[in-house]
This record gives sequence, C-alpha cells and structure tokens, in this order.
Amino acid sequence: MVAEIEAEVASTRKWLGKPRLDPRVVAALTKVRRHRFVPAINKRHAYENRPQPIGHGQTISQPYMVAIMTDLADIQPDDRVLEIGTGCGYQTAILAELAAQVYSVEIVPELANPAAARLRDMGYANVEIMCGDGALGWAGHAPYNAIVVTAAAWQRIPPALIAQLAPGGRLVVPVDRSTSVARFPYLDQDQELMVVTKDKEGRIAERNVLPVAFVPLVERSADPAA
Repeated sequence: MVAEIEAEVASTRKWLGKPRLDPRVVAALTKVRRHRFVPAINKRHAYENRPQPIGHGQTISQPYMVAIMTDLADIQPDDRVLEIGTGCGYQTAILAELAAQVYSVEIVPELANPAAARLRDMGYANVEIMCGDGALGWAGHAPYNAIVVTAAAWQRIPPALIAQLAPGGRLVVPVDRSTSVARFPYLDQDQELMVVTKDKEGRIAERNVLPVAFVPLVERSADPAA
C-alpha cells in the first residue's frame, strides 16, 4: 500500500509541489494497521489504495489522500492538531503518530464512540474525541498548529476553523464549489483540496492543491461562526 501511495505522490507532484512524502508520514503509514479500522466485511480490501465504506454514509479515506493531507499539514512533534471528521479513527491515528496532541470532532455518535474506544485500545493516549458539529471546531483547546478536515465544506471554509488556527498554522480542507450540496454517491461535485495558512500577523493565504471527492461536511449549526 505504501509503495502505491508513494508512486501516486510522484505522479501528482505538479499539484502537490513535491515529488515525495515526508519520511515521518511514510513511517506513520507503515506503522498504523489500516485493517483495524475497516468493517470486518471489508478487511480483505483494507490495504487497497481506495476509500472504503464504514457505515452511516461515511468512508475511510483513500490512503493516498490520508497521506497527502497529513503531509500538507506539516505536523511537528510539539503540535496541537484538530481533526474534523473522526470517522473510524484511521486518519486520527496517523496524526497521533506525528503530533503531541490530537483533538478530533465527529458528528455521528455511532462512529465517534467506537473510534474513541478503538484508539484507546491501541494505546493512543494523546487523542481526545468529541461528538459534535465539526464546523464549529473545538474552541476549548484552540489555537491549533494544524487542522485537518476530512469532509468537504460547502462553498466556504467554516469561519470557526480559521479563527481557531494558530499564527503560523496550516489548515487542510476540501471545499465543494458545486451549486448544490453533495448527496451519495458524491458524483459530479466540484471539490478542491485547499491549504490555508495564517501568518504571525493573522493574515490568511489560500492555495488550491488538486481536485478531490469527499463526503460532505455535515453542519448542524446555521451559523458556523457562532
């Protein structure tokens, strides 16, 4: 699986701006056992370089996408990281291998609770999971050195996430510019993976990376900035 990811990174270097992954990201991908995060019926496909359904209309992301989003977040050992969209916890575990602390928000309780138990059983003491609206972030632990969003925000980046990003921080998020909110099977959507940075003066810069296809970010709040 890791070899396939590295080959795809090399083939998409013109979008990513680099020909290979950070070795620390490769080490995390090698260490975390993906089969522990997929439903039993799909375990034989766990190491294929493609997304897998995990129930409740959600997926475990394609390993290549997990890899590049983690790499773009440029996580350092002392970083505090926010993840939006825990899902089954696979991306969470990858982040936890690299960061000092990971806070993850999942809107579906039937995913959040098993993911928390799974990560605890695997020994990840530097992870906390909350069930809630990811568009609101997790203000109680802000600011964050890096934020990784594993579902597509519709039309705009949730303002709360930008507000909770620390100066010098990186926000990696897919944004859907389609005219209607995505519905399964998430076809014909106009999504772009973006990296948002905040400088020490609080100024924001955005970079479009490459086209992607994610499940939609479910928002309960009518005002994500509230």
